[in-house]
Amino acid sequence: MGTKSTLAVINETAAASGQLTRREMVRRLAAAGAAWPLVAASHPIHDLLRNDAVLDEVEKLRAADWNPLILNAQQNENLIAIAESIVPGSTKAHVNRFIDLLLSVDTPEHKKSFVDSLSAFEAESQKRFTKVFPALDEGQKKQLLTDASATDAKENSRDTGAGENPGRLHKHFENLKGWVAGAYYSSELGMKELGWTPDRVFANFPGCEHAEGHP
Repeated sequence: MGTKSTLAVINETAAASGQLTRREMVRRLAAAGAAWPLVAASHPIHDLLRNDAVLDEVEKLRAADWNPLILNAQQNENLIAIAESIVPGSTKAHVNRFIDLLLSVDTPEHKKSFVDSLSAFEAESQKRFTKVFPALDEGQKKQLLTDASATDAKENSRDTGAGENPGRLHKHFENLKGWVAGAYYSSELGMKELGWTPDRVFANFPGCEHAEGHP
């Protein structure tokens, strides 16, 4: 996934510590007019990434005693596994925690949509493999996500034993992918993967390294 683009580099003076907070990184990228890779322009995460009050809370997500604000334990485990399968490195970047924080200030409609998408993958996993998504092996996870990511309705509706309507499952995949990619690529880990350094910010992101091997 992701399309390589020409990099336009904006030189910036780094923070004295050599580190930028997520709020500062997101602000610089927004000022440069950068678009998040793999995230549809209409996805709700765009507005949330402009919420300074939320971004100021990000450092607390590293706490050893962290607990989700919105998701229950099973939903959180599903999100961790799905996120890691879509964008490897998501677990280390605490993508699940950041998404939970964003959902805590989002609209009831978007919260329901997110939980519905998690539930759709849980149901599909149980239907195909009689296991929860985190318990699937890597091949099973890839198979499910690859089928869900297929944009061709005919391809997506082949005999896979799927229980979820293919078109609906694709929509759920796109919804989760937007949340995961937005959360990951706005983290320091994700930005560094795309070439970010403390004194350089890109107006356009290069292609995602995960394009070849993941949905």
